[in-house]
Amino acid sequence: MENFFGKKLTNIFRRNKIDEIFFEDLEDTLIEGDLGAQITFELVEDLREISKKKKLDKTTLLQEMKTILSAYVESIDFIIEPQDKPMIFLVLGVNGVGKTTTIAKISHLFQQRNISTVLGAADTFRAAAIDQLSLHAERLGTRIVKQSPGSDPGAVIFDTIDSAIARKEQVILADTAGRMHTKENLLRELKKIDKIVASKLPKENYKKILVIDATTGQNGLRQAELFNESVDVDAIVLTKYDSAAKGGSIVQIGKKLNIPIAYIGVGEQYGDLRPFNKADFIDSLLGLA
Repeated sequence: MENFFGKKLTNIFRRNKIDEIFFEDLEDTLIEGDLGAQITFELVEDLREISKKKKLDKTTLLQEMKTILSAYVESIDFIIEPQDKPMIFLVLGVNGVGKTTTIAKISHLFQQRNISTVLGAADTFRAAAIDQLSLHAERLGTRIVKQSPGSDPGAVIFDTIDSAIARKEQVILADTAGRMHTKENLLRELKKIDKIVASKLPKENYKKILVIDATTGQNGLRQAELFNESVDVDAIVLTKYDSAAKGGSIVQIGKKLNIPIAYIGVGEQYGDLRPFNKADFIDSLLGLA
């Protein structure tokens, strides 16, 4: 990832002196990189105090900054164990973030691990979403459960779970609508789906995955807050990570909402989905990679 934000940080840490101008420029750059005002102020103040107490050089101070930021970000990968009932991944996200393509990429990733998948087309508000998911299912050679546009999304989820249990499929990847008229509509729809899933599968078999466009900065944080308030989000998938110029919003999501990152999309092909590596992300963010 070409990271101009990391390059700016590198240039700041190349300076001869650690003085107040150094910390002011560091503060401005971190805010510019979507780290957010509150987290930036706390981080820079911590670095000021550490610098005063320990009289650190620039290299050691940068490592201290890396340690602090690393505590804010977590990764997660889902290990699918053989069991009687399937895992269901309810895939959430606003329109335009690459949600449907991400579902296909996750299906491909699991297929590479010899894990069987079925797609559930529960975004029934958009006819194009059903068509897109059907095309991906055909290309991947995986099954899809769908109904006509405008159908009850809960009914699609219900049917998908029943058929997956009957066919002994291991993972359900369920699409959901990317847009509701109000937050209340979103909450109502997700609560309905929650009840259906809870009535048919154990709690540990149910994961909510939020897809966020890595280039959207502060909007990504707001989306995470909205969906997390509506339904507890278990993990995030970042799309367009290869073209992201900043990464501070990922730190904000981790620190404020404590939601781990599962996967990153780094291209358009089905194989262009990677497990999120926290160490690599922090190094890239700080211009160390």
